[in-house]
Amino acid sequence: MPQSDLAYLNAINILASAKIDALQGIDEAFDGEWERAWHANLKPYLPSDLDYERQKKKLDPEKAWKELERWNMQLITIHDKAYPRPLKHIHHPPFLLYVRGSIEILKNKSIAVVGTRALTDYGKRITPSIVRDLARAGFTIASGLAAGIDTLAHQAALDAGVPTIAVLGCGSDDPTIFPAQNIRLAQSIIKNGGAVITEYAPRTQARTFTFPQRNRIVSGLSQGTLVIEADRKSGALITAFDAIDQNRDVFAIPGPIFSKTSQGTNFLIQKGAKLVSTADDILEEYDMESAKQKPTIKADNEIEARILVALGTASMSPDGIIRATGLEASEANAALIVMELNKKVRNLGNGKYVVYS
Repeated sequence: MPQSDLAYLNAINILASAKIDALQGIDEAFDGEWERAWHANLKPYLPSDLDYERQKKKLDPEKAWKELERWNMQLITIHDKAYPRPLKHIHHPPFLLYVRGSIEILKNKSIAVVGTRALTDYGKRITPSIVRDLARAGFTIASGLAAGIDTLAHQAALDAGVPTIAVLGCGSDDPTIFPAQNIRLAQSIIKNGGAVITEYAPRTQARTFTFPQRNRIVSGLSQGTLVIEADRKSGALITAFDAIDQNRDVFAIPGPIFSKTSQGTNFLIQKGAKLVSTADDILEEYDMESAKQKPTIKADNEIEARILVALGTASMSPDGIIRATGLEASEANAALIVMELNKKVRNLGNGKYVVYS
């Protein structure tokens, strides 16, 4: 499609705010001639609460296009060869995608990893371990760049040296990315061969309805969706239900029955989702080989050995480690710093450590 037409398409999408099926309707009515569509009355296709005339007068398609160039965004439509094939076959596929980073990664075999923003130590331990193994086995990890499980999933993929796909419920320009705390993560995803994608034009702010709308893309890109920690009423479960509607596989991590963040995953398992305790439980569904066996973590000295024995398979605070090992506080704290740098232990972010996995 000529750039001039793409500029008009982008401008129309700004007015449409990615309203479901709006662009498809305009595309059919105007035979894909977006300049002609721009100069026509599009009010019947656009959100009913839009002040159409006023907003259109304020919008310059050429100026709006320069915003895309500023952030190195590429546009792909549902008619393009680069458009992800699995996404094309879902209910209400996005007509237009804004892509920062690699378009080629959208052709990869993907699995969605989603979960709660309010993750527990349980989720903090499970997510990096399973995601790294899935990534090393050949899956591209897709998630929503939200705080919590999504963040850990993207970071675990990057730690494994594998590109990842972030799907946003807002514009993908840096000032608009939500949550703002993940702007650097988004930049890292782009820098390391991944992609940050959205159906929303730059400067489109996240709103209540944009996240559920985004979720259909996360699941639609993927062969399956893995849910790690989720409430019964949560965006993660919406993504799982989207996956079911799209005839995709759903996997879930079981959890304690008294944990609020395991109620959603336990419910999914009750309803037929496959119970997952290791990455192999997912890989076997797709006849994929497991990642290479993880190297054994070895202590370099007696202090490290005592810390590794004390941690075992549990998580502990520095005070707990000191009590369990009998080490001086200065010895334990100094060793933990070195062991974290050498990827022998991992800080869960709340003052507790676990053996690196």
